[in-house]
Amino acid sequence: MAKKTLTSEESDLFRHAIGKVRSVISDKVLLKRENKPKPYPVSISADSDAAARKSGAATIEVEKVGLEDSLSFITPGLQNNVLKKLRRGYFGLDAEIDLHGLNSNEAQRQLLHFLHSCVEEGCRCVHIVHGKGYRSADNHPVLKNNLNLWLRQHNDVQAFCSASPKYGGTGAVFVLLQSAEKYNHHTR
Repeated sequence: MAKKTLTSEESDLFRHAIGKVRSVISDKVLLKRENKPKPYPVSISADSDAAARKSGAATIEVEKVGLEDSLSFITPGLQNNVLKKLRRGYFGLDAEIDLHGLNSNEAQRQLLHFLHSCVEEGCRCVHIVHGKGYRSADNHPVLKNNLNLWLRQHNDVQAFCSASPKYGGTGAVFVLLQSAEKYNHHTR
């Protein structure tokens, strides 16, 4: 490309448009540190039960399951392949909790606390032992049925299924949790 030569008229027009120019003494820029507000964690409401439930979840009707029935759930929009991988242990276990032997209220309280802390810590797949319900009245597994409902209502649960026999079979579940991207800014 040929170098363009400027006429004196064009040069004067350029100097007039630019204005007064002075040479740079230092090529280092000092950034001003403004007082930015410090980040603070999102406060957890006192009613963590309500906060953990999906909107409109109160209307969920779940069929009751028996002692040896398997549990299975996947949130709408997730591929069935995810559930297959969860059953086969593809995700690995990051944490576990044993709820069997607890009453419903205590089990729910511990479950919600456990799930919240797992999401904050970035756990992806957790193992929850609920028991089969052999000591329940009329062989009706209370915790198993409650857990089936509670996990479906929880915002951070993407899928769950009964565990493999070596991890408790129909007396335990593998739960796939949502990625904890919303908490990553606290660890930076």
